[in-house]
Amino acid sequence: MSKFQLKWGILATGGIAESFGRDLSVNPETRERNDIEHVVVAAASSTSADRAQAYLKEVSAPDSAKAYGSYKELVSDLNVDIIYVATPHSHHYQNVMLALEAGKNVLCEKALTVNAAQTEALIKKAREEDLFFMEAVWTRYFPISIYARETASSGTLGTVERTFADLAFSMPPETSFDPKNRMVNPDLAGGALLDLGIYALTWVFQSLYTVQKNPKPPTVVSAVRKWESGVDQQTSMLLTFPRDKEGDAHGIATTGMRCATDPDSNGHAPAVRIQGDKGELMVFHPAFRPTRTKLVLKDGTVEEKNWPQPGPGKGSGFRNGFGGNFHPEGEGMGMFWEADECAHALKEGRKEGKFESLNESLVIMKVMDEVRRQNGMKLPDKIETTDYPVDL
Repeated sequence: MSKFQLKWGILATGGIAESFGRDLSVNPETRERNDIEHVVVAAASSTSADRAQAYLKEVSAPDSAKAYGSYKELVSDLNVDIIYVATPHSHHYQNVMLALEAGKNVLCEKALTVNAAQTEALIKKAREEDLFFMEAVWTRYFPISIYARETASSGTLGTVERTFADLAFSMPPETSFDPKNRMVNPDLAGGALLDLGIYALTWVFQSLYTVQKNPKPPTVVSAVRKWESGVDQQTSMLLTFPRDKEGDAHGIATTGMRCATDPDSNGHAPAVRIQGDKGELMVFHPAFRPTRTKLVLKDGTVEEKNWPQPGPGKGSGFRNGFGGNFHPEGEGMGMFWEADECAHALKEGRKEGKFESLNESLVIMKVMDEVRRQNGMKLPDKIETTDYPVDL
């Protein structure tokens, strides 16, 4: 049986694109995906074609892969099936619209855009063009997340009443003094909420919203501590999810850049606690790439599980990671799971992801809009606009 081959074009060549591209080189059979394969056929850097060529070499793309010095050239490549958008989220709206206008399917990094109006416009465009479109919340597609959703919905925890979720790091003080740093720069949609808080919200949503048969959007109250630049350095959100029979459920999502979820960053502290009237499931730090869970029930059951990421294995020479921190040899980053979902969706004729619909991406964006509204956090007009094209 021939495999379904998905041909990727990579838009932007920074750190997250390198992690994604390296994971695409891992044979899907190592994770029991025997019907699909991925190939990077093109990449583009806004800096130069040389930078794109260096990227292609870094991710072990075929010699035939094309290197472009503009995004417009990339989306015009007839050999590309799907575009992976890896720019800062400040640029997602413009970049995704460019790809959709060119008739390309799109996987776009989180946060999908910077506001709900932009998300709505992109969803509308994708549907008009009958194209696949998905937010790259890679964590959603991990086996550990599937297990957590099944645990939350199966009755194992009884009625799930609340979820606590946090993703926070203790950043170096100099971060706050460098106005060009992506994490604090308003022109790059900086701040903890859109970059880190999306993961805390992901766990709250997938345990309290995704698992519901007829989910209703939550209300939110929030508190924010800002940088001098006006973006948030610490944000706390209390979400109330209406439910017809069980009563409202509460989600507490927190994020920040001053104190850490797990001070030694070795997964010793739980990042997520999904709690029901019969027990709880703990998911350990980091919320974006957890590898350990602990189930604790009222009946005395205690079950710990490890969820290592698959890959080519020891002796392969393969290494992947992000920000200069690499995982053990032979272990994947875990970004291939979302890539596999794209392949299966296109093979099956689906136009959105299985574990996070476009509607849910929009609901989460509306929550973040409301948090920013409540706390007076507005980004530059050129970043917030739904006009297209705009030169950023």
